[in-house]
Amino acid sequence: MQNEKNSPPIRFVGFGEAARAIVAGWGPETASRARAYDLKLEVAEARHEIVAAAQALSASASSTLEELFDGRAGVVFCLVTADQAAAAAETAAPIIPPGTIWLDGNSCAPGTKRRAAAAIELAGGRYVDLAIMAPILPRRHRTPMLVAGPHAAQAREVLRAFDMDVEIAGGVVGDASSIKMIRSVIIKGLEALTAECLLAARRAGVEEQVLASFEASDPGFAWRKRSLYNLGRMSEHGIRRAAEMREVALTLRELGLPDRMSVAATAWQEQIGDLELDLADELPGALDQTLAALDR
Repeated sequence: MQNEKNSPPIRFVGFGEAARAIVAGWGPETASRARAYDLKLEVAEARHEIVAAAQALSASASSTLEELFDGRAGVVFCLVTADQAAAAAETAAPIIPPGTIWLDGNSCAPGTKRRAAAAIELAGGRYVDLAIMAPILPRRHRTPMLVAGPHAAQAREVLRAFDMDVEIAGGVVGDASSIKMIRSVIIKGLEALTAECLLAARRAGVEEQVLASFEASDPGFAWRKRSLYNLGRMSEHGIRRAAEMREVALTLRELGLPDRMSVAATAWQEQIGDLELDLADELPGALDQTLAALDR
């Protein structure tokens, strides 16, 4: 870890699960130098929760985006939602001190990241395409990440000084996000297929036979365990994953390809996420719970 004297100021735009996990992984010494802003801080009913979360991690919260920056160039982690990433960069651009490293860790299409980069670079900032390549928990700040763009090498060194697991994906903004987005075609798409297949199997009364057939065809996949995990991810993060899948679909269109599967996966992610279920620990119970909620 860098000592306080040599460490750049640390800022977070967006203070949800990913930001909190990173700060928690750093520990109190580094976290005490971190300041966070979240749109919820401007909503009276939600402000206390964000302030309390920051304080519990030894960080601090800024009431407005203007308050977040104090005139010193530093490191900014932008961790909002995929549909707000470009807007966050465009809103912050007139405020950031020149030389600020803007780490855009949102799950966005390369085109969306290039739009954000244009705003930050025009303001004198240094934009970095950051892709978080695995669930942020349990590894927190040690979750594998990729960086890309003309400032990727500098960003890698800064992040490694924070004990983060970072590699360079390429020298062009979009190189890291392309890997993340195209990977999500399978990861989030498989979650959606799991829901569609096993909910149908449960309703038809053939769930055990379908799972047995899967396990016979590919015994190394751990179908039952993975299926429960997939449903759980959709239930807990489906709304956020749906926003990401819209960016996945945009990525495919930018590449001149159809987005049929990803659009369909988006709908399942959003529908399951909307249910806001705390699923049972066993697959039959989780399926029953989900079907009951869908039938309301």
